[in-house]
Amino acid sequence: MSITYSQAAKALRAATEKAKSINIPVSIAVVDTGGHLVTMARLDSVYGVLDFAVKKAKTAVMFGVDSDVMGTIIAGAGIHGYGMLNSNGGLLTIAGGVVIKDAEGKIIGAIASSGGTPEQDKEIAGAGAAVIA
Repeated sequence: MSITYSQAAKALRAATEKAKSINIPVSIAVVDTGGHLVTMARLDSVYGVLDFAVKKAKTAVMFGVDSDVMGTIIAGAGIHGYGMLNSNGGLLTIAGGVVIKDAEGKIIGAIASSGGTPEQDKEIAGAGAAVIA
C-alpha cells in the first residue's frame, strides 16, 4: 500500500511545524512508493531546493533507506555514483530524505526537506515521518 493523501498531508503539516519552530525556510516534499509527488510546501525558500526535496524523497523511497544512508552506501562501495545518481530521473544522496513507514513497519512513501543544513533537513523530514509510524 502507498501513502494516502491524508497521511501525506499529516506528515507535511508536522514537518512544516518543525521547520517553523526552528525558523528554517525549506521546501518539503512527500512522495508515494513509486516516487511520485503527493504533496509539497515551499516555506519562503528559494525555488531550486524544491527539486532537491523531491529527489531526496525519491532516493529514500526507491532504495528503502534514508537518502543519507544511500550516500554512505555509495561512498563505502568505492564506486563512482554518477550513473546511479542520474538514474530514475535524478537522485540525491545527502541527508533530508526519510522513509515513511506505516504501523506495521512497511514503507509507504518518503518525505524530504531541503533548504537547511543536512542535519536540519533530516530533523524536519524525520518529524514528518514520525507522525505516521
